[in-house]
Amino acid sequence: MKKLLLHLIFYAPLLNFNSFCFAQNKNIDSLAALIETDKPDTNKVNHLNKISREYINIGDYANGLKYGNKALALANSLPFGNRRGWAKGTANSYNTIGTIYLSQGNYSQALKNYRISLKIREDIKDKKGIAISYNNIGIVNMHQGNDPEALKNYYASLKIREELGDKQDIAASYNNIGLLFTHQFNYSEALKNDSVSLKIYEDIKDKHNIALSHNNIGIILELQRNFQEALKNYLCALKIFEETGDKHSIASSYGNIGNLYKNEGNYQEEQKNYLAALKIQKEIGDKKGIANSLLILGIVELKLHKLKTAENYLNSALLISNEIGDLENIKNSHSGLNELYRSKGQWKDAYMHREISNAIKDSMDNIESKKKIIESTITNKFEKQEIDAKHEQDKKDAVTEAESKKQKIIILSVAIGLLIVLVSAVFILRSLRITRRQKNIIELQKNEVSKQKDISDTLRIIAEKQKHIVEEKQKEILDSITYARRIQRALLTSDEYIKNNLPAEHFILFKPKDIVSGDFYWALRNPPLSGETSRGLFYIAAADCTGHGVPGAFMSMLNISYFNENVIERSIRMPHDILNAQRTEIIKALNPPGSTEVSKDGMDCILCVYDFDKMLLHFAAANNPLWLVRNSELIEYKGDKMPVGKYTEEMLPFTLQTIELQKGDIIYTSTDGFADQFGTNGKKMMKKTFKEELLKIHQSPMKEQKEYLNNFFESWKGNTEQVDDVCIIGVKI
Repeated sequence: MKKLLLHLIFYAPLLNFNSFCFAQNKNIDSLAALIETDKPDTNKVNHLNKISREYINIGDYANGLKYGNKALALANSLPFGNRRGWAKGTANSYNTIGTIYLSQGNYSQALKNYRISLKIREDIKDKKGIAISYNNIGIVNMHQGNDPEALKNYYASLKIREELGDKQDIAASYNNIGLLFTHQFNYSEALKNDSVSLKIYEDIKDKHNIALSHNNIGIILELQRNFQEALKNYLCALKIFEETGDKHSIASSYGNIGNLYKNEGNYQEEQKNYLAALKIQKEIGDKKGIANSLLILGIVELKLHKLKTAENYLNSALLISNEIGDLENIKNSHSGLNELYRSKGQWKDAYMHREISNAIKDSMDNIESKKKIIESTITNKFEKQEIDAKHEQDKKDAVTEAESKKQKIIILSVAIGLLIVLVSAVFILRSLRITRRQKNIIELQKNEVSKQKDISDTLRIIAEKQKHIVEEKQKEILDSITYARRIQRALLTSDEYIKNNLPAEHFILFKPKDIVSGDFYWALRNPPLSGETSRGLFYIAAADCTGHGVPGAFMSMLNISYFNENVIERSIRMPHDILNAQRTEIIKALNPPGSTEVSKDGMDCILCVYDFDKMLLHFAAANNPLWLVRNSELIEYKGDKMPVGKYTEEMLPFTLQTIELQKGDIIYTSTDGFADQFGTNGKKMMKKTFKEELLKIHQSPMKEQKEYLNNFFESWKGNTEQVDDVCIIGVKI
């Protein structure tokens, strides 16, 4: 968790790349308000670049790129003197866009944009901007492992800054040079440059960067095994961060201190500091930081032989890492769980986690290798000419492939986990049959020797042992299915993602019948196509796969994978086309060539595509209807009477239906589990009752509607068994 400070400069003032200076929402809101009222002039270009940088600071690169491109387009269109385009604004915009790509690890695109920015700044003789460009190009060089080129660019930047006399920028250059020497294991040169940087920051009384310099010096001293002096610097940094209230940096400092104690072998102090870091990370909602701390705490508990606590920490780290798609942490969490279960002698679980960890590592290695080849090719050709459109498309394809790899790794995790569940189930059923036969034999023996008390006692002990074995096996399979639920829930679209991307009040009521579910919901915001100015389309589906429990969960994972593949990779945009493609893939997957059995498994589904700019709802439905409540009237739109899967009758294409939306409309989509529930009166609820309840509550806030429907369902069900999975989605326009 050690973090060295890297000074990445947009343009004055200084911004620290790895210090995670989190922008407050109020900054974004105030800039957004300014942009709305700004005239299309240089001020608006500056404000667009500023809001882009605020989004970069909070890790929202999609919005960062959107505003960066807007700034670039406006800067290029402004009339300036006898020509078109404000050169300085254009250079700043390319610099901002370069920083987004750098933050995403797309080094070739970052280098391209930084070099364009440098060329413009050299043409207009913007010395400060030239120094910034050299600095940022050096950062990309360092990330690419080209240290000589990085050092050349850092010194070029430093020379200009010393000519200009800008002390803060001079200090930043010394810091980056120090970081480069640290990566080369030249600790004496690194310490010399970081000390110069610290002295300048102390002269200008820049408290935040004084703390960051102490942090970097502490890391170098720790690498030199000078733990006492390293700790002094870490504590000095921590004290300043606490004075300035920089919570993210406070958490990072605790992490660095914890890491130092780990290197000393003091696990109690390591644990204490990471617990302090975790508390702050939870306060600020830093999910990546939370996952890191939970992972490290799990490993510490494992070293201290506190296996139950270690298991809780590692599973929690895995859950959050899956949620945010952090492959490195997912891999390390599975590796930690492998060690844990090896310690407990649970070889089956240990083997599963080891295999998943290795599979993710192999995939990451392949992605990284391809990425380096592409970056090397593009970088070399850029020296001769500007990267053409074909290279840009190649890079986009590589990024798409990387995203696809992430999805496939997660699906692999699910498949392996659920496969082990099924194998365990077969083993348990076999054990139960053997146990039953043994029990019958014991009963016969018991009747034959009923007068012999000692044999009777022996039989009782055997029966108790057999009962204990069955209970243990039942617990194992229940634990495995419960773990499978964690993986399945991680693959469902997160509440946070839907909240951030669906610009409408909504609720999702999701109640699986068993531990894992055949029902699922899926959502995705599809950005606008190149050249479009809209907000894009928002996709959301409520689906009911064949079966429930473990078989249904297999089908739900398969369908989530195909939804992502059809919309993200194949760029299919309309819902009826998506369901047609989905059906083709499902039939192909479940009926491979040479199969002697025909599988009719599939799903019922309602897939909605919202176009909020045009106030249109496009949807396609398989078996289940869609309900629209408008002006206190419920209107039902029936779906096609066929599933998304193999169908005995003629398989016609799915129908595209479109509704012109009005403000106040409420769209309800649901699987059949709610209406099919039996009540305490022995009768099904039926759709008629369901629709009556929707009309009764439609004017209430969506959150209250969800609570009401949940309470109504539980009241109707009473003590009877839930008959099916339940999924209801409501969206208010």
